[in-house]
Amino acid sequence: MAVVVQKYGGSSVADVGRILGVADRVAATKGAGRDVVVVVSAMGDTTDELLALARRVTDNPARRELDMLLTAGERISMALLSMALNARGVAAVSFTGSQSGIITNDAHTSARIVEVRPYRVQDELARGKVVIVAGYQGVSYKREVTTLGRGGSDTTAVALAAALDAEACEIYSDVDGVYSADPRVVPDARRLPEISYEEMQELAEAGAKVLNAQAVEFAKERGIAIYARASAGGEGETVVRRFPPRAPGRVAGIASETGLVRLSTRPPDAAALAELLAWLDGRQAAGKQLLYEPGAPGEHRKAERESPAGAAAGHVAGRASVVFSLANLHDFAAVRSGLATRFGGRIHVQERVGAVSAIGAGINSDFGNLRAVLEVLAPREIPLLGLSTSSFRISLLLREEDVVAATQGLDGRLVTEPAPDA
Repeated sequence: MAVVVQKYGGSSVADVGRILGVADRVAATKGAGRDVVVVVSAMGDTTDELLALARRVTDNPARRELDMLLTAGERISMALLSMALNARGVAAVSFTGSQSGIITNDAHTSARIVEVRPYRVQDELARGKVVIVAGYQGVSYKREVTTLGRGGSDTTAVALAAALDAEACEIYSDVDGVYSADPRVVPDARRLPEISYEEMQELAEAGAKVLNAQAVEFAKERGIAIYARASAGGEGETVVRRFPPRAPGRVAGIASETGLVRLSTRPPDAAALAELLAWLDGRQAAGKQLLYEPGAPGEHRKAERESPAGAAAGHVAGRASVVFSLANLHDFAAVRSGLATRFGGRIHVQERVGAVSAIGAGINSDFGNLRAVLEVLAPREIPLLGLSTSSFRISLLLREEDVVAATQGLDGRLVTEPAPDA
């Protein structure tokens, strides 16, 4: 019998009424003659509430204990959904990530799946049961409970789909697919009927929250199509799969994120940068971007002579910067304190940083898109803190307060994907 994996996000299981609605959908899928594996997130804002509870105890919660705490949210969802299905006469059983065979590395709060051993899942499917799996979690090779970071339930679903050779992986959330920009930021953003693995992965890494980047990576490796749909129903969806190359310069969408921090060394000393990176690695603070601006020889000494304050702020001399996200760094207060103790004034910490990225295959085949990006910023008087490009992306580092205006402007100017009905 064909296997389908369905993942339901936190908004889809936010309360008992919605869980009962998910149970109806799962029962219908099972009734249509398919084996069903369901991956669930924690109910609504449960994960954020558990994090807030931890911070009431300490500003610096141990990562291992955070994983023990946060995985409770998905276990609640999986058990309630299993109860709802069994009450409907649909045999179901729930498993934690470790019971499902999700094996990870030992990076607490940001683990990566290294292997899936779905033997218990396969046994229960063979008995005709619906299997419900707690997303976002696994077990390390040291037999420690781990979590996969924000959006990790997507990764659980796709990894299981790959291990089970499923015919499809369906991701259900509160939006009916992937849009050219976040509809909450750009109300007239367009839904993309289809998108390539590469473009979707870039969007996810740049802040789009519909799908997780590692999940798309798994899907690409195994050739699994992902269907992003709304749990409330409707005909809309986005299919993520392998597509032939598109015309160079096409812009599929605009992704944005806030909650970034930039750490800078001034002047950009290689030894100091290596020391900083080693220190961050020791605290599992993974960077999203590294910027190195060497400046001209002797530039920093000249700046110090003319304006010591300006040189210290990096206004003239070059700098090396590491940008990282606070999304999975739950002990930033301790990191910030540790930086001050270890590096003193050698490291400048800039908070309330955001990023906006334009994504598309061959986006930099000429300078047209880059010129358009800069032309969007200029009349809005948005200062540019940093800029980087690749064959798929133009990324801007901005102040958090400028992210919405930049996202709206770039979506209106750059996105070339037609509307679904066009």
